[in-house]
Amino acid sequence: MDPIIVVTLLGGVIFLLLVLGAPMKPLRFIGQGMIKLIIGALFLFFLNAFGTVFDYHLPINLVTASVSGFLGIPGLIVLVAIDLYIL
Repeated sequence: MDPIIVVTLLGGVIFLLLVLGAPMKPLRFIGQGMIKLIIGALFLFFLNAFGTVFDYHLPINLVTASVSGFLGIPGLIVLVAIDLYIL
């Protein structure tokens, strides 16, 4: 595609969003969810970094990151308890 057409289309979309207004609540909800997922992944990373001393590793995936991100430190403790005692 020609770069002029791409720039024109992007400019038109930006203009429409400015005129009509972007739906802010869904975007804010998605943004907050993504931030919580990133925080959960950081919790798991630090758990794994400090867990190497005790030879402990909890995998970082979408499920564990979302549980630790949305529930915070108690969710991380629950994940460790499930991993140690149930699995």
